[in-house]
Amino acid sequence: MRPLNFGVFYAPFHPYGQDPTLALEYDLERIEALDRFGYDEAWVGEHHSGGYELVGSPEIFIAAAAQRTRNIRLGTGVVSMPYHHPWLLADRICLLDHLTRGRLIFGTGPGALPTDAYVLGIDPVDQRRRHEEALEAVLALFRSEEPVTRETDWFTMREARLQVRPYQWPHPEVAVAAMVSPSGPRLAGKFGASLLSLSMSAAAEGFAAIGNAWGVVEEQAAKAGRPAPDRSTWRVLGQVHIAETREQAVQDCTYGLRDFANYFGGGAGFVPLAEGGSGEVSETEFVEQYAASGRALIGTPDDAIAYVEKLLDQSGGFGTFLMLGHDWASPAATIESYRLFARHVIPHFKGRLAAPKTSHDWAVAKREEIFGRAGEAVVNAIKSHAAEAGGREREGA
Repeated sequence: MRPLNFGVFYAPFHPYGQDPTLALEYDLERIEALDRFGYDEAWVGEHHSGGYELVGSPEIFIAAAAQRTRNIRLGTGVVSMPYHHPWLLADRICLLDHLTRGRLIFGTGPGALPTDAYVLGIDPVDQRRRHEEALEAVLALFRSEEPVTRETDWFTMREARLQVRPYQWPHPEVAVAAMVSPSGPRLAGKFGASLLSLSMSAAAEGFAAIGNAWGVVEEQAAKAGRPAPDRSTWRVLGQVHIAETREQAVQDCTYGLRDFANYFGGGAGFVPLAEGGSGEVSETEFVEQYAASGRALIGTPDDAIAYVEKLLDQSGGFGTFLMLGHDWASPAATIESYRLFARHVIPHFKGRLAAPKTSHDWAVAKREEIFGRAGEAVVNAIKSHAAEAGGREREGA
């Protein structure tokens, strides 16, 4: 019965060929708009290669965004933990928690881009193990004021403690990313963390699919002897762009959807998101095919409501729906999509629409009973005033 929360997850994605300074400014402007529109969260990722996902430090970006927003919570989406010493990372997160006055969410993951790991000399086979080792160490620093000592094949901590405790008590919310493998849900259950389901397709199979993921969380929590995290801490990602009409939404996405899909089949190192990326179909046909594949919702606010409801049914329930931040549409059309979503979709799931309608229907039903007497009272007041005025005129004469 808890109202659903909403946010946007920015990798961010920006096709190469544009000024990165202006691209980053656009990201900040979008988060400012989300804050004005009443969204609950915005997430910012960490990537270091590929030329599309331009934020190398979500902590620095969030510090800037926090100065330009008032209410929205800001998440690291996500910190690639094998790339950082856990003690230094925990120290930075505590600093950011204070600078944001407790609006920070600490999202973690093993690192998604194979090129990043390659440059750092990290074997991809080791990334999930390193993520777990680093996460355990950071949580130990967050949850205890006693010295923490750890020795692994890639980091050493000797009598480590935090010289500044987190702003939030006992520490910022910690979320673990999941895409395809079961490692994310397993860690969420084992450590009592939130789950961040980032699969690019709601139809994805496997342990991280939204129909299966929470079962893994509960299983691992029981194995660790702890209660499972509440489903309200589960965040699910979806690909969405909306406009007043479906035709307009499709036309909006001819701006950049093909570039986005091509990136995933190229520099990102993932399976291509759609056929036709090389240009054998028109831009409009490409967008229509992508939407028809079920990977994304490209349509109207009513379509978006049905899309989110389907995800809720498929998953069994979660706490936050995150839209993928993208450059499918022009900046103006993207902001308009966020505005329409905030105006029509968010209040539907927040339960904000029923009370005004109930009050209106009640007032209409009471019209004959109440408004007749109210009108009579107005007429009586007019007559009384007229009689009083007439009396004063006669006295004056």
